[in-house]
Amino acid sequence: MAEGQDKPIGEMSFEEALRALEVTVRRLESGDVPLDESIELYERGEELRKACQARLDAAQAKIDKIVSDSEGKPTGTAPFDAEG
Repeated sequence: MAEGQDKPIGEMSFEEALRALEVTVRRLESGDVPLDESIELYERGEELRKACQARLDAAQAKIDKIVSDSEGKPTGTAPFDAEG
């Protein structure tokens, strides 16, 4: 496996997970991978995709929670899970 491919997904940054997903997809698309390994790659790819999507969703939620003043100017951010 490529470097970083065996690192736990939960320990990866978004960028690491995205790169690992790209490598996984390229390997699957190559058609040179035995069936059993293809299944393992597909499963890991799906977990990487979910991890990337969750991080993107969290970032979008944080962006959506930008606090504005009375003139509509951003004044900061509020955590997504904050009561508001």
